[in-house]
Amino acid sequence: MWGYGTTADVVVAPPFVYIDQVKNSLTERIEVSAQNVWIGKGGAYTGEISAEQLVDIGCQWVILGHSERRHIIGENDEFIGKKAAYALSKNVKVIACIGELLEEREAGKTFDVCFEQMKAFADNITNWADVVIAYEPVWAIGTGKVATPEQAQEVHAAVRDWLKTNVSPDVASSVRIIYGGSVNAGNCAELAKKEDIDGFLVGGASLKAPDFTTIINSVTSKKVAA
Repeated sequence: MWGYGTTADVVVAPPFVYIDQVKNSLTERIEVSAQNVWIGKGGAYTGEISAEQLVDIGCQWVILGHSERRHIIGENDEFIGKKAAYALSKNVKVIACIGELLEEREAGKTFDVCFEQMKAFADNITNWADVVIAYEPVWAIGTGKVATPEQAQEVHAAVRDWLKTNVSPDVASSVRIIYGGSVNAGNCAELAKKEDIDGFLVGGASLKAPDFTTIINSVTSKKVAA
């Protein structure tokens, strides 16, 4: 979820087979995202789901570039960027994920990696109004480790500055950059206080209703106080 005005936008991303069930169980205030989508128009691509199919079932968002798609499935930057362009062309909004491996952070390559991933999105996206960027340090996803608020803010600020230089100042100021990586009820408030952290991409903690509510409220509180 991420802040918008004085409220928080909440989007949930169930597995494909449950999207319709989840969508029909939720209030319209909560939107639904797919976890992946095919790169182009539907056809003989067994096992893939097209953007057109997502539109058919009323799915408004898709997560693209998640670290598991990059590092386990083997999707590269260019492929992910093209996926984003096609999804947006079909009015499916995109949560665009970026983030470095532990060895890349230790080698001092965090910005290089994130900027290269950003470039692949920027090369393919013309309308950023329907894009949310999610910074996910891979070493913090599902590991219990979490970037410190200062580490996360440093990358978020650098990404916003990259957008200012390479896309436009307007996009840099308006795009929402959210943090993902072992976010929970205990650390969300401190992370949310940082200027360039606009919300969160939440994993396991989203399955615990009280914790998820706390995380949502941390984003809402930040925006009300701003």
